[in-house]
Amino acid sequence: MRRREFITLLGGTVAWPFAARAQQPAIPVIGFLSSRSPDESKHVLAAFHQGLSETEFTEGRNIAVEYRWAFGEYEKLPALAADLVRRNVVVIAALGGDVSAKAAEQATSTIPIVFSAAGDVVKAGLVKTWNKPEGNATGFTLLTNDLESKRLGLLHDLLPKADLVGVLYDPNFSPAEDQLGALEKAANTIALRLDVLGAGNDEDLNAGLQLLRSHGVSALLLTGAPYFDTRRGRIIEFAADNKIPAIYQFREYAVDGGLISYGPRITDAYRQAGVYVGRILKGTKPGDLPVLQPTNFDFVINLKTAKALGLTIPSGLISFADEVIE
Repeated sequence: MRRREFITLLGGTVAWPFAARAQQPAIPVIGFLSSRSPDESKHVLAAFHQGLSETEFTEGRNIAVEYRWAFGEYEKLPALAADLVRRNVVVIAALGGDVSAKAAEQATSTIPIVFSAAGDVVKAGLVKTWNKPEGNATGFTLLTNDLESKRLGLLHDLLPKADLVGVLYDPNFSPAEDQLGALEKAANTIALRLDVLGAGNDEDLNAGLQLLRSHGVSALLLTGAPYFDTRRGRIIEFAADNKIPAIYQFREYAVDGGLISYGPRITDAYRQAGVYVGRILKGTKPGDLPVLQPTNFDFVINLKTAKALGLTIPSGLISFADEVIE
């Protein structure tokens, strides 16, 4: 073999694998935008990936995921969303409430978006209609706004003699006005006084908790907000240390030591978000996917916490509970 022929053959042999790799299609990259934090979102993130797997997508095998977390600081979301757009992700899962959804929608009108919301998605301006959203966005609502009055009623059933209930809300969370309106209406119906305090950052949260203590509230209702989810442990610890019965929106609060919780099964919603992302990757237009509402709601009672607070839970409430933690 001549030297020139050998070099040509060697060059072809070495170059071939690089050429083959260049011809391999790039796997799609999903943008995951959340107002929450990764540590307290492990369970919902697992549910999201379960939904993806149900549509035959697995991270690291045939999709990649770019994660962006705001850690409860909503003002970071627009920049995080814009960064995902610059990275040319093919779908954005904007989860953790309306704040994430709006940041994603402001960042792009072309990349498909699967969002989570707290209440009426049409009123919030996220879609035009529930059944056929049109545009580039769809997703699910957790109906948080509609459940605040139900939670107040459960707290009243537990503590019928309580005359002052503390309400902690997040003024930076866009559905807050609707949440407070529903609570005030419900409180007037049962002649209950509310001590309403806003907290959207750590300084205000610490101050608000101290005010609740000094005001001598009989119980606490924590409104639904992603910021509070990221500070779940701090709030539960405060209620325990100060012997204040409290109700929360998600099961995870009761599991972590909160007294009672009532709300949608959030893992179901995140699993469905994963399914929707998978369907969009397979070619379905987001505008053709209806906005979904929860079908499963969990009422959870932590009897261990009740005992520590010196409370006896009425048998009627226990029989109504979907889960009792002992």
